Amino acid sequence: MKKITILYMTGLLLGSMSSCTKDFEEINTNPNVVEKPNPNYIFSKAQLDGLNNNYFFTNILECGGMLQHYATYKEASGVGDKYLSNEVYYSAYFNQVYPLALNETEIVINAVKSNANDSNKLNIARIWKAYLYHRITDLYGDIPYSEAAKANSEQIFLPKYDSQESIYKDLLKELDEAATALDASKPSFGGADFIYNGDVAKWKKFSYSLMLRLGLRLTKVDADLAKTWVTKAIAGGVILNGTDNAIMKYTDGPNDFNRNPVGFDSRRQDFTAGSYGQKNVEGGKLAKTFIDLLQVTADPRISVYAGVWQGTVQNTTLAVQKGFPNGTKTAPPAAEQATYSEPNQSTVFKYDAPLVLISNAETNLYLAEAAARGWYTGETDKDLYEKGVKASFLNMGIYGAAYAITDATAYLTLNPFNAAGSFEAKMNQIHTQIYIALFVDEQEIYSNWRRTGYPVLIPVNFPGNVTNGTIPRRFKYPTSEYSVNSTNLAEAIKRQGEDTFTTKIWWDK
Repeated sequence: MKKITILYMTGLLLGSMSSCTKDFEEINTNPNVVEKPNPNYIFSKAQLDGLNNNYFFTNILECGGMLQHYATYKEASGVGDKYLSNEVYYSAYFNQVYPLALNETEIVINAVKSNANDSNKLNIARIWKAYLYHRITDLYGDIPYSEAAKANSEQIFLPKYDSQESIYKDLLKELDEAATALDASKPSFGGADFIYNGDVAKWKKFSYSLMLRLGLRLTKVDADLAKTWVTKAIAGGVILNGTDNAIMKYTDGPNDFNRNPVGFDSRRQDFTAGSYGQKNVEGGKLAKTFIDLLQVTADPRISVYAGVWQGTVQNTTLAVQKGFPNGTKTAPPAAEQATYSEPNQSTVFKYDAPLVLISNAETNLYLAEAAARGWYTGETDKDLYEKGVKASFLNMGIYGAAYAITDATAYLTLNPFNAAGSFEAKMNQIHTQIYIALFVDEQEIYSNWRRTGYPVLIPVNFPGNVTNGTIPRRFKYPTSEYSVNSTNLAEAIKRQGEDTFTTKIWWDK
């Protein structure tokens, strides 16, 4: 009996082994895992994740508060408004961008780089990667770059921190090479690209426009290098017409990631439905500095940007707008809170509102600076300034045709460009317009303000602030980096300077 059992079990084992060998690949393939990534799908995800990265924490509570677009009476969430330290808010962007958007973009690059027919996909992904990296390095300074997002492809789990100088120089090189290599005769991402629908010519203009932005970022640290890249960008061809603007498209559902994070993230975490301005979760309002600037200049964009709740409806007329003072600690009564301006929920905070990444308003204003510096002679700084203002007015139409402001005559007459003024006076005017025109892209406004110092802002000196009453110059690194990637982080801090909000990054020297 024992012998028969052993023989029976042996037969079962042999039969099992034969069967396993025969169907080994099928049995050992996980049906829930994609073995070969679809670059189109992942690129779509990288675009969504790249822009939906803690918008409320980063753009409103931090950058928007520091730059006095936003204000709050609350202390815990007033990190940018009052120059306070809260690791939850300053680390959020860093912690999310690497495992999601940057990792996804790297997967796309690895998936298409060996196929010559996919060269457009490769180079568009390179441009998107440059856009993502310039956003994070502008917040933190030295960051993981050359070895980042390579855990899967090269098993690098603790990437080194690169100097911002080396990062910027490589980003500019990448933009130049990628733009040059784009080829309209080859296929692209098509509908998987939510910004340009795969239009290669428009991606080329986006690349050169980003190059213009990055080139000007270098004016304080290396004016000669800045001029080199600015003139190269202009020669390559930047965005000059509204039809070429880089605009991310969103819909109101069916999932949350389909919604514009500017409105969705902000309304979910602060400007909640049903509060009607009286009991916002974080006490958020538009800041007095911003609203006063728009009112004193009779800026018609104020009605697109702002509204005051009157019952269940926002009144968007210029006269009723009122900004909340930065650095305030005492909460006003609920009824009074409703008298302060908030972002317009029918336009900039609408769930399906488009989101502008780079537009002809920004590029024309940057060209105005280049002309003022003598780096561009195609048009006068005055003409380019006026083109930038007019473009910004017309671009209000992305929220609906009725919001486009077709006549800028009255505004430009009331606020004329000082063509005979000093260079600094021109810079003040040009970059005050950047401060207004780029509203909702608080990250870019924060970077541009640190480079130019315009508009001139009066800092607050809230009790217990961590900057000695000065506007922060960067974000601190996440505390998790001190335990996970401590050696590489230590090298970055030794090179860049103390990990504080007041340490200036490379181009901000």
